[in-house]
Amino acid sequence: MSEPARRDVPQQSSDTPADAPARGVRALAGEEFSAAQAIGGVRGLVEAVLPGLVFVVAFVIFTPDLMIPLVASVVAALVLVVARLVQRTPVTQALGGLLGIAIGVLWAWRSGEAENYYAGGLLLNAGYLVVLLGTIVARRPAVGYVVEGLRAGLTPEAVKAEANRAADGEERKDDQPSPFAALTAWRDDPAKMRMYAIATWLWVGLFALRLAVKTPLYFAGDIAWLGTFHLLLGVPLWALVLYLTWYVVRRRPER
Repeated sequence: MSEPARRDVPQQSSDTPADAPARGVRALAGEEFSAAQAIGGVRGLVEAVLPGLVFVVAFVIFTPDLMIPLVASVVAALVLVVARLVQRTPVTQALGGLLGIAIGVLWAWRSGEAENYYAGGLLLNAGYLVVLLGTIVARRPAVGYVVEGLRAGLTPEAVKAEANRAADGEERKDDQPSPFAALTAWRDDPAKMRMYAIATWLWVGLFALRLAVKTPLYFAGDIAWLGTFHLLLGVPLWALVLYLTWYVVRRRPER
């Protein structure tokens, strides 16, 4: 689930209040939802939008010179990374954005076609669409695993601790249930299955809408409109679907 469903989820800083709305997909397990907090505030919005915006503007100005907009986009992404390094803040999101930009730039530069700047994103959206549809068809809606894992505190640290426990052959005490148990327990609850299926359909709709709008523009080579809709269907749509998902799953249905 990315655009910022494609980018890494920003980490909460140490000075963030414990009861503040979480960022990224972590917001799905929160009691409150803040769209601004979910996207990482103004900075998160700038990091998600700026490189693509620079590319579109530079392309319109300098057409048919492709190299200038490509270089400008990379420079914008690098500046965002350097700014985080200088301020000693987590660089995960900015680096993820830089990687995505680098792939698009390389593809466009090698092919000589500006529209290929967006080809990687289209393929990634198609991949997410297929995977999410597969989880619904298999009656294992992906959102259920994400939300229940977050609610169970199944963080990367917890996964590592479980792996170390298993490697050491340490037996779990009866009063210490495995955090992995929550990942599948919800599938025995028909109400939760329906809830998570609906929530997963929301993300299927997001990726389907992006593909339906941007794919014809890609094949038409209409860079100005392709870039515009890439931005409009990026962070704003991602934040909206994240909120709708939170709204659907915030109440835990009774059996």
